[in-house]
Amino acid sequence: MRGRALAWATAAGALALAACGPAVGDDKAFGAKVRAYLLAHPEVIQEASDRLRERQATADEAAVRKAEADLPRLRAALERDPRDFVANPSGAITVTEFYDYRCPHCVSIAPAVLALIRKRPDVRFVFKEMPIFGAVSEHAAFAAMAVKKAGGDSLGLYEALMAAHPLDNATIDRIAVSRGASAQDLTPSAASTAQLAATNSLFKQLGLDGTPAFVVKNQIIVGEDIDALQAAVASPPKPLVGR
Repeated sequence: MRGRALAWATAAGALALAACGPAVGDDKAFGAKVRAYLLAHPEVIQEASDRLRERQATADEAAVRKAEADLPRLRAALERDPRDFVANPSGAITVTEFYDYRCPHCVSIAPAVLALIRKRPDVRFVFKEMPIFGAVSEHAAFAAMAVKKAGGDSLGLYEALMAAHPLDNATIDRIAVSRGASAQDLTPSAASTAQLAATNSLFKQLGLDGTPAFVVKNQIIVGEDIDALQAAVASPPKPLVGR
């Protein structure tokens, strides 16, 4: 829709520059002219859409690079918060994931995340609960914290919640209790609420606005990109720009 709107504006500008004349007094007539122009020149829509995507990609890349420059300052919060569940805690390479159990891309990449953890014991994997899809997602995050607090099967919970469709509060509670949480701990506490607030603050400090998002060494990987994640784990740390 944004690309089409830009194309409409581009076409309107082209018509306005085509000749000098009186001000347009009939919006419907002008709209008809723009529509006719677009129908006669459909390449305008594609060109405008391509330019919009390029501009957005450039902006997103710049935002990620800026966030990466802040990684040394935020490293302890990202990798060493004792409240987070950590798989392979003795691993030498740390990966941090921000995720939501109801995010389709988080769900899609979850099997690959689990495979990486199981195949690579040298990868220390930090799980950051980052619910962005409303109350049910928040309930799942609190349930995960309850399992962690109880010393239960947090990795099994992650796998089960990512595989449960649709995910609702009753399903979340059933899975959490089966993985070791006590029923009374499923109610949010001041401590669990503070933990979510801290994760949300960290997420915003990194300029992130979607899940999944991974931090590996000096690199941020946004989205469902297992190839980039595996490459980052395998490669030496890249130098930080300006550091």
